[in-house]
Amino acid sequence: MADPQDRKLKDAQMRATINQKLVETGERERLKELLRTRLIECGWRDQLKAHCKEVVKEKGLEHITVDDLVQEITPKGRALVPDDVKKELLQRIRTFLAEQSNI
Repeated sequence: MADPQDRKLKDAQMRATINQKLVETGERERLKELLRTRLIECGWRDQLKAHCKEVVKEKGLEHITVDDLVQEITPKGRALVPDDVKKELLQRIRTFLAEQSNI
């Protein structure tokens, strides 16, 4: 049976290798741009912007830092990403990995 620490190390190494390939090939930037576009198209960006305004109004501009705001809105921001956007991005990553036979 494999040691859980070994498994974690191998997983971390694999993630680093995949990320390196994504960066080297420019696919990471393409995926980020796709995500940006899809989030704007579905209204996610506007929803999150409105939520930010609500939080700032509720807490008061002088009583909130950027870090506080990020911590406050992150869970809602993640929850608001539509499933179809997540699935499209995941499929693009899977396709990329399938094309990279040397990983």
